[in-house]
Amino acid sequence: MQGLMQDRQLLISTLIEYAGLNHSNVEIVSQTCEGVEVRSNYANLRSRSKKLAKALLALGINTGDRVGTLAWNTFRHQELYFAVPGMGAVLHTINPRLFADQIEYIIQHAEDTVLFFDISFTALLLPLLSKLTHVQAFIAMTDREHLPAEIPDCLCYEDLLNAQDDVYDWPQFQETQAASLCYTSGTTGQPKGVLYSHRSTVLHAFTVCTVDGLQLSRQDSVLLVVPMFHVNAWGFPYAAAMCGAKLCLPGLGLDGESICELANNEQCTMSIGVPTVWLGFMNYLESAPDRAKTLKLNRIVMGGSAAPRALIDRIHTHLGAKTIHAWGMTETSPMGTIGNLLPEHQHLSQQQKFDLQAKQGRVIYGVEIRIVDDEGKILARDGIVAGHLQVRGPWIANAYFKMPDHDVLDKDGWFSTGDIACISAQGYLQITDRSKDVIKSGGEWISSIDLENTAVAHPAILEAAVVGLHHSKWQERPLLVAIKRPDTEVTQDELKDFLACHVAKWWLPDDIVFVDSLPHTATGKLQKNVLREQFKDFVFSTDQ
Repeated sequence: MQGLMQDRQLLISTLIEYAGLNHSNVEIVSQTCEGVEVRSNYANLRSRSKKLAKALLALGINTGDRVGTLAWNTFRHQELYFAVPGMGAVLHTINPRLFADQIEYIIQHAEDTVLFFDISFTALLLPLLSKLTHVQAFIAMTDREHLPAEIPDCLCYEDLLNAQDDVYDWPQFQETQAASLCYTSGTTGQPKGVLYSHRSTVLHAFTVCTVDGLQLSRQDSVLLVVPMFHVNAWGFPYAAAMCGAKLCLPGLGLDGESICELANNEQCTMSIGVPTVWLGFMNYLESAPDRAKTLKLNRIVMGGSAAPRALIDRIHTHLGAKTIHAWGMTETSPMGTIGNLLPEHQHLSQQQKFDLQAKQGRVIYGVEIRIVDDEGKILARDGIVAGHLQVRGPWIANAYFKMPDHDVLDKDGWFSTGDIACISAQGYLQITDRSKDVIKSGGEWISSIDLENTAVAHPAILEAAVVGLHHSKWQERPLLVAIKRPDTEVTQDELKDFLACHVAKWWLPDDIVFVDSLPHTATGKLQKNVLREQFKDFVFSTDQ
């Protein structure tokens, strides 16, 4: 027997229709590449998205065609977020921080029909023009006054919209139709495409808005620091429309001072971004402590890489804000686990709460996780035993785009994340390493992430990375590579003594090397493969 409910499809167009009609005057504030601030609202976003959809149709864009973007967090990029999937095409957000050959590869692999770009990426795009054989039109996301003359036959975004009206009915189709395409950062091999559906996107947005999720609501003014080219900005442009939250888009201004100024001016209550951004933000805030007094930020969501416990402590101490640690990946849309405390944790000391917040959090409804050993045997959820992390759910990838022979699921539909993790009895996930980064010393595992986070807790350490290198006796031993804070000093022995107070003795790095910078991926993650190559000939002092 079937239920007698209406069968309305979960489409992205329903989000902007809802927001435009029911939260019409809620502000959207955007910094732009032209250097001006644009203040809009959901009613205007709905109207301009419809004009843009009609402009895409006039350009010959059809259902399923890929529409590429090289763009920052601006109001025009947000319009593409709704117009492209809304009219039935596929939004392909491209990470401009990738290497040029990777950008060329993913645009060609996606077969983007048109490419929208911010004028700040003109120089990046110029050497690629002749190589992008699938792209039929290049569209500068600006007005005619700022149209870049260097791009031949370049179309003007505002001209395209001005040629249309907003009389448009969003087409209806199956919710399983593709909506957007994001590529992994490609730390090993070529980037791989993850193709999200309308259904997966809308379901994911519900999670962001739940109280046990990220608690996004109409009460919030959100500073969207995470780039819109990074896993659909973690779903926030769609979730904000779902609940009518105010959005503040920083454009190119991702330094600590710019973020602080925008958050202060717009009385932002919430922000999201990777730990490296918040390290810069807190460094600025601690150098200008008076700025913290007027900020209204009450929670900061961190993901993309492990949030150092010391950073969580700094945010609480200097800002009075709560850190919500989340875990996910491009293949999980990205929200997989979210680090909220439970009622029984309220009696804990603040330091004990920090310990829990430093974990990656608990799964939300719709996502299942488990850990298995090398043979695929399910391991205990005791918070101690570690294994290979697997995940499944309605917004988890089941294949990569145009890679039919690349089987990513096991026979029961589980996706292997490549992480080593443990899960507590309460369901808290703790990533201890990437499977390719875990250090195997004398038959035991050492967590490079725990060592890194402990090192960063030292007041003289700005950032740290730990890699396992060959050792004749122990197979592998940890090498700690660290950046000192400006105007501070610490010796190897002093840092080792500090670590010895917090980790097991046999975990201690055999050697410590201080450097001026560390290599990162396009999404801010440490490139440990680069470090392993850089130090491949390193001989430990214990092995000489």
